[in-house]
Amino acid sequence: MTKTALITGTSSGIGRATAAHFLRREWTVYATARDTDDVADLAEAGCETARLDVTNDDDVERVVDRILDETGRVDCLVNNAGYGQYGPMEDVTTDALHDQFDVNVYGPHRLTRAVLPNMRERETGTVVNVSSVQGRLSTAGSGAYSGSKHALEAMSDALRLELEPYGVDVVVVEPGPVRTKFGDRVDDEIDGLDRSIAYESVYDLLADSNVLASGGDVGVHPSDVATVIGDAVCTSDPAPRYPVGPTARVLVAARHLPDRWRDAAYRRVQWVVT
Repeated sequence: MTKTALITGTSSGIGRATAAHFLRREWTVYATARDTDDVADLAEAGCETARLDVTNDDDVERVVDRILDETGRVDCLVNNAGYGQYGPMEDVTTDALHDQFDVNVYGPHRLTRAVLPNMRERETGTVVNVSSVQGRLSTAGSGAYSGSKHALEAMSDALRLELEPYGVDVVVVEPGPVRTKFGDRVDDEIDGLDRSIAYESVYDLLADSNVLASGGDVGVHPSDVATVIGDAVCTSDPAPRYPVGPTARVLVAARHLPDRWRDAAYRRVQWVVT
């Protein structure tokens, strides 16, 4: 029987590449986005598509009910939809922080809760939460985004242990820089802040490092992340975490350094930039 994957945030980047990857593996793929016009080409390629705003409970219920009505199963959920709210914590409003968590944390929680009864009943399935290297390493200006990814990783760790008796796997994928349009929305979110002059050095560093947020020359291609996701889902015993790309592996390893050493390294980078 053909397996079914539900993937969020497929309008571009990692989500789009992941939908195409699972389609090549001959899965039934439900590619979702807030605007179905953005995934019309995926529909033409053979994906089932659906409008899905991960912050909307009714959307989540509607899409999952449709999948279960049409296929009777969800074998893999890829929680990919997300964005980055950057800026100094004092400048990020509580409303902006809530919006960040609504998409990056509450969204995956909504989707996961919706698909788990089917997975547990069948005693099989995989939940993939697309995090970030910043889910384990936070720097000035990344508090809101890193906080949301830290939360996603903590929830994933708990969920993995809770679901082990039911044969359901939980995997965290941690890309480093990826060549996507992620940095475009980062710029928009930063531009929407009421900037304090107290943090100009932080803004300068964010502006300079935006090339990393969008991948630049050091970023991996979205298809590289999609391949890691596909391989993790198709293996019988996936690892709990998969850093993707050399930069991700280096930065994840840096979390083992003493906190003061990491702070000193950040100050050095800040001094070079400013």
